[in-house]
Amino acid sequence: MIKNDAHKQIVIVSGKGGTGKTTITAAFAALADSQVIADCDVDAADLHILLKPEITQTHPYTGSKKARINIDLCSQCGICEEYCRFDAIKNFIIDSVKCEGCGFCVKLCPDNAIEFEDTIAGFYFEGKVGPDPFLSARLNPGEGNSGKLVSQVKQQALKALQQSWKKWMIVDGPPGIGCPVNASLSGADFILIVTEPTVSGLHDLRRIVKLIQRFDVSAGIIINKFDLNKEISNKIQCLARNEKLPVLGQIPFDETVIESLMKEEIITHYPNSSAGKIIIEAWQKIGKLLN
Repeated sequence: MIKNDAHKQIVIVSGKGGTGKTTITAAFAALADSQVIADCDVDAADLHILLKPEITQTHPYTGSKKARINIDLCSQCGICEEYCRFDAIKNFIIDSVKCEGCGFCVKLCPDNAIEFEDTIAGFYFEGKVGPDPFLSARLNPGEGNSGKLVSQVKQQALKALQQSWKKWMIVDGPPGIGCPVNASLSGADFILIVTEPTVSGLHDLRRIVKLIQRFDVSAGIIINKFDLNKEISNKIQCLARNEKLPVLGQIPFDETVIESLMKEEIITHYPNSSAGKIIIEAWQKIGKLLN
């Protein structure tokens, strides 16, 4: 992905879901003064709930091919059903949910009765949050190739960035360490890892740290709800020191966050929120690191 020193791309990720990544991304989007926003969590996109973008364009996404039997040509020999390892074929009908699009049945069919067609696997969206471009996507349930769809969102976001000459590109990345996360990290100038002081949070933090080291990109950590388990928070601090990753903020448990989410509002709009204040400070620290 082509980068331009005139703008900086920040990708917010987490080793696991539910750490508060999207809450922080939405806050950063509210704090930035000139930006393109991309929600790359295509399996469970929810940044739009807080930012409430105006969607201006919807595009179909064809992620893979699916097989379909042409009954007019089928001699009902049963070979396709016998050899389909996904049990997607019953009574000469292919279940589009079970079909993995491998194409093996197409090669086996002696009657050339199985068609192999592009299918709509989801949609990606273009919109605006005020004057700022907003890109997101939704993968249909059961569909694969979410990494490819993330790359599509990133390409559209980069195009919007180059056309608008915004200062920031803020990306809400997917959770985990799989293909969609790798795609979301492409072209990043800074990676922010949001974690929580739980056994699973620490375990998945170790995994995401190993992943981002392959990208050779500056990174930092935010510990969300750090005061719920200070022993594990200390272990996270130790890991951060060992890996030379700055801890940009320790967010305390704050019931205001729950209130803001219930009202579908951004936490930094609550001036008395302790969580909001820490997030503002973290954003300021990232700005200094990238200037």
